[in-house]
Amino acid sequence: MKITREFCPGDRYIYDFGLCSYENGWAQVDTAQDASYFGTWANPTRLMIFSYCEGDTTLKEAAWPEEFATELREIDEWNRTHGYGPAKIDPGFDPAMKAAFEGLGLVKMLH
Repeated sequence: MKITREFCPGDRYIYDFGLCSYENGWAQVDTAQDASYFGTWANPTRLMIFSYCEGDTTLKEAAWPEEFATELREIDEWNRTHGYGPAKIDPGFDPAMKAAFEGLGLVKMLH
């Protein structure tokens, strides 16, 4: 998995309504630790997971669908273990996005 880390001061909302919006193919990965300073999004088409935490950004790019699905399951497991879980993927009202996550075997992680 390719990982790119950067720093971007501000808050998560520039991603919610911009780069990581539903319109751009991203779904929010909800956890109990979500706040203005923390968020995670997943793009099932581009096989990418993006996280924002207090200005630190991490973009994970999976090489194949199984790697992407495994990473999301590991995010869920980490959040459950540390009291922030479960991690749930919100595909919004987009049937195609929901179907993409279902096709990756992530039905149990969907809202």
